[in-house]
Amino acid sequence: MKQEKTGLVLEGGGMRGMFTSGVLDVLLEAGIDFDSMVGVSAGALFGSNFKSRQPGRAIRYNMKYIGHRQYMSYYSLFTTGHFVNNHFSYHRLPNELDPFDFETYKNNPIKFWAVVTDIEQGKALYHEISDARGDGLQWMRASASMPIFAQPLHLAGHTLLDGGIADSIPLKFMHQQGHKRNLIILTQPVGFRKKATHLGPLMHIALPHYPKVAQMIATRHEMYNAQLDYILDSERKGDSFLIYPESTLGVGRLEMDKKKVKAVYDQGVRKAQDLLPAIKEFFQQ
Repeated sequence: MKQEKTGLVLEGGGMRGMFTSGVLDVLLEAGIDFDSMVGVSAGALFGSNFKSRQPGRAIRYNMKYIGHRQYMSYYSLFTTGHFVNNHFSYHRLPNELDPFDFETYKNNPIKFWAVVTDIEQGKALYHEISDARGDGLQWMRASASMPIFAQPLHLAGHTLLDGGIADSIPLKFMHQQGHKRNLIILTQPVGFRKKATHLGPLMHIALPHYPKVAQMIATRHEMYNAQLDYILDSERKGDSFLIYPESTLGVGRLEMDKKKVKAVYDQGVRKAQDLLPAIKEFFQQ
């Protein structure tokens, strides 16, 4: 019997993504692998270390550089238009300060997609990043570019912002790629439901030339909650394995408290360790 293709789906959530990093580090150390993976926002950034086979890298550089205004800061936002500083985070950090293993990433056969939002067309794009050098990191950056806290990025003829605006939990995309058995890492507890936001008018002011952003933000809670229903249905059918925090993680998207960030990472590690036997059984079926 032909083996089913396996997938890994990573939700975003800013620094809540350190929970995901903790889970991924345990999976790496346990030798659990996948045919493909798709990441949204922080899920794409931190998830790239899974493909490059670098457990511990995300928590290491965050513990070292959180609080530095050259990394993530309002100083960077006011001087460059980006809360996460582009030069530091996507040039100095991966090339000099905590080198990203570009060669291992490129040679690893796992397919890696980053979800971005095309804010002119008002839809999600799924960009396969086979090589993280050059524009590869910029696609990851685009996936994690939150409105207000980052300026739109222009890549390959598209104007892009955070992938979570258009597709927060892309399990349906993975199904469309033919991946029947998927592990999904969420950064909110399973009973969470997103509420409507009132940021639409602010989006009209901040991005007056891209009216579809405000429309997507206004209905994002409906999209997100429908996706939760979709993945829970997939779990009930036995096609998906969900990993999620037991309760709200208690950190903001732009969290700068090192102790809180480390606690979120440690929670991800413990959760994955507890579930490791069940995860192995799920993918051996």
